[in-house]
Amino acid sequence: MLLADSSRPLNLNDFIGQKHLVGPDGPIRKMLAAGQIFPMIFWGPPGSGKTTLARIIAKSTGADYHELSAVSAGKSDIKKIIDTPNSPKILFLDEIHRFNKAQQDYLLPFVEKGIITLIGATTENPSFEVISPLLSRCRTYVFYGLTEEDLGEIIKRGLSEVKLSLAKEAIEMLAQYSNGDGRTALNVIDLARKLFPKKKLLSKEDLVLVIQDKRLRYDAAGEEHYNTISAFIKSMRASNVDSALYYLARMVESGEDPLFIARRMVIFASEDIGMAQPTALVVANEVFRACETIGYPECAINLAHGAAYLSLAKKDRGAYNAYFAALNDVKQFGNLPIPLNLRNAPTKLMKELGYSKGYEKYSKEDLLPDKLKGKKYYFSKIK
Repeated sequence: MLLADSSRPLNLNDFIGQKHLVGPDGPIRKMLAAGQIFPMIFWGPPGSGKTTLARIIAKSTGADYHELSAVSAGKSDIKKIIDTPNSPKILFLDEIHRFNKAQQDYLLPFVEKGIITLIGATTENPSFEVISPLLSRCRTYVFYGLTEEDLGEIIKRGLSEVKLSLAKEAIEMLAQYSNGDGRTALNVIDLARKLFPKKKLLSKEDLVLVIQDKRLRYDAAGEEHYNTISAFIKSMRASNVDSALYYLARMVESGEDPLFIARRMVIFASEDIGMAQPTALVVANEVFRACETIGYPECAINLAHGAAYLSLAKKDRGAYNAYFAALNDVKQFGNLPIPLNLRNAPTKLMKELGYSKGYEKYSKEDLLPDKLKGKKYYFSKIK
């Protein structure tokens, strides 16, 4: 049996990750405490605990548990489960997004009547992949990629089971390499014990030999990480779309967080493009949203789209430079008195003191504090 299966926790207290679902105030923990279960959709990346949590739920409730993969299962498989006399029944349907509309329609009446309690698992957005009538009868729970801290715990648990040890830096590297996927981490440990059957303590170098993956050269906290994102930004700034796409591909292939890349693109849209092409900020924000909603691998296409758009856009750092020039004066001179005609005048006394007096909506006069009259911050050099 693979370590990823043999080391699965059997109860909620041993489950690692997804604290928003299984923590003290998590809805699934509360559901089990109340002894009530209902149809659910688990949406999240591979190796984040969807199958494990479904099995824990079934064990906790004592329900008759059935597990199918939508890749290979069909209506006949579901009919066999429906026809079994035992009840209540939990059907865990992995990759439910692989079921077509007709197959999902077939499930619907059995879910609606409570004949089965469906737990569907998907890596795809259920809003697009699960039919509305079925989705409306299920509660959707979002799973997130495991943190490096979570992965560290999973790795230590797996190592304990196979009586193997990894050096501290090797554990950290494996947690980073696994990119939020607990199954990946445990599969590497499985392979390590087969490749080094006589070793009980493996070093970082041993682990590199096990994985044999170029991504290991990319350290999310090291120099290569900062060098690559710097090269990506500077390529877009130079309007060099080809080099921007190359450095983007390196980051994606290395498992860099897509939201980190997209976040830098949003900043770039205002910092380097600004008023030259204001729609760049809209595009960058939509790329970020797409990455947030879709995730890898598909969101790499959205990143590429955004990188090409931002690279080819006209550039103008006028707004960026103007803000920091103004900020410098704020720091140097502090809170200079605001001109009276710009001040709010909610009371009679304030009006008598001249607050808001002479203010005109479309005035062309200098509205800066007296000490800064005539100062210019914004200079546009669109190129």
